[in-house]
Amino acid sequence: MSEIVLSGLSFSWPDDTPVFDRLSATFPGGRTGLVAPNGSGKTTLLKLVADVLQPSAGSVGADGVLGYLPQDLPLSGEPSVAEILGVAPVLRALAAVESGDAAEEHFTTIGTDWDVEERTRAQLDRLGLADVGLDRTLSTLSGGQVVSLGLAAQLLKRPDVLLLDEPTNNLDAEARHQLYAVLDDWSGCLLVVSHDRALLDRMDRIAELHGGEIRFHGGNFTAYEEAVRSAREVAEKNIRNAEQEVKREKREMQQARERAARRASTASRNLGNAGLPKIFAGTMKRNAQDSAAKADGTHAARVGAAKAKLDQAERELRSEQKISLELPQTAVPAGRTLFLGEGLRVRDLFGDGADLAIRGPERIALTGPNGAGKSTLLRLVQGDLEPDAGTLTRAEGRIAFLSQRLDLLDDDRSVAGNLAAAAPALPADRRMNLLARFLFRGSRVHLPVGVLSGGERLRATLACVLFAEPAPQLLLLDEPTNNLDLVSTGQLESALTAYRGAFVVVSHDERFLGEIGIDRWLRLEDGRLR
Repeated sequence: MSEIVLSGLSFSWPDDTPVFDRLSATFPGGRTGLVAPNGSGKTTLLKLVADVLQPSAGSVGADGVLGYLPQDLPLSGEPSVAEILGVAPVLRALAAVESGDAAEEHFTTIGTDWDVEERTRAQLDRLGLADVGLDRTLSTLSGGQVVSLGLAAQLLKRPDVLLLDEPTNNLDAEARHQLYAVLDDWSGCLLVVSHDRALLDRMDRIAELHGGEIRFHGGNFTAYEEAVRSAREVAEKNIRNAEQEVKREKREMQQARERAARRASTASRNLGNAGLPKIFAGTMKRNAQDSAAKADGTHAARVGAAKAKLDQAERELRSEQKISLELPQTAVPAGRTLFLGEGLRVRDLFGDGADLAIRGPERIALTGPNGAGKSTLLRLVQGDLEPDAGTLTRAEGRIAFLSQRLDLLDDDRSVAGNLAAAAPALPADRRMNLLARFLFRGSRVHLPVGVLSGGERLRATLACVLFAEPAPQLLLLDEPTNNLDLVSTGQLESALTAYRGAFVVVSHDERFLGEIGIDRWLRLEDGRLR
């Protein structure tokens, strides 16, 4: 079985910001999911293994042929599908031979790949690209098709080691399940960076990048989550025990000091009454003081040891960055109609017309294949787009729309400045308290939005959307978990659980939809909304 070996690996960015320092680990054969918050270096690690980046120290080794699917695939351009798959030269040589051209260079190009077209078509079929011609250009494909095509190109190399960076981004539900099936059959060494919990649940092990080290957990992501929960419970118990030990040692040290002081006072009176010479009295007093100092030092050492245990227990406790909110101002009466559309059509979408009613605090999941018109339907509901046919009415009040790009905020303004613009009537101290509940504390509230990570940008956007004036009673979310790490996805789930209004969410993340209390499912496919 192939494996990936990291030995004393170090890497820093050109400004000397360290990413890894003497990192060592071995990724064995089989399927491994690599998890960590955004910004921890997961993508950088894959690039080091793939030889895209060079380490400043140490080494990276991978056995056999290596395939690498990066996260940032090109989504436009004129190369053909055959060129992207790397089979265009062989196909041209085959065509030349079939037409009667027996030049030696054609046979050299073909090598043993006489069945390349059959293998290519079979690989495309497995990934849901059966209807994609080899002469199609990149610019005619959807983002999801490009990702599937990129994976097909790597699989055609017959790699021994396969690196995948967020392979389910931009994939619809059907394409995701086709990818899952392909990876279920994988027999080499697979290393996947992903926030897709359904994909991570198909792994043989989870590798966690934490504190500059890689820790391996046997089993899938669900087993990993359970192990993390158990470790947290143990750490919390250790903290409670260590805190009690510190208090006990401090109390015993204080009691020992008080006893020593009482003995010294008693001894001083007794010496005076005994009429001993001053030289004897002084010696006995110094001996008593030395004895008390030794006892005090012993207790101080015990207090120090107890504090060290407490520090260690606190280091072992993982900080849970959870959003805790109450949003009663977003509540919607059960019978209120927030949106009603009948016979809606835009261009060639929605067939004979789509009907949609949103009433009360409904939680609606809008699903369907890429290109079916889900984002267009959200824009109709919001009012950013007018239908070519049909009628629609919206209730009074604000409709908030969170696009995939999270582009509602002013990048040049601070987090606090954006919230002040969204909710000018809120007192400044109230705004600071709200931002703290969204995990922006201290100097973080004054950072420009443009420098925030994806998860921070999501939290800042949610704060401004949910506490803007007036509060939204209808929230529209378009693929909100794309590019979010697992912690940020959990924070979004917490915020939506607290939200009291109606929302419509477009997502292919089945685990996410299962966590946010969906009570109505809509599917848009073949021009029909079911």
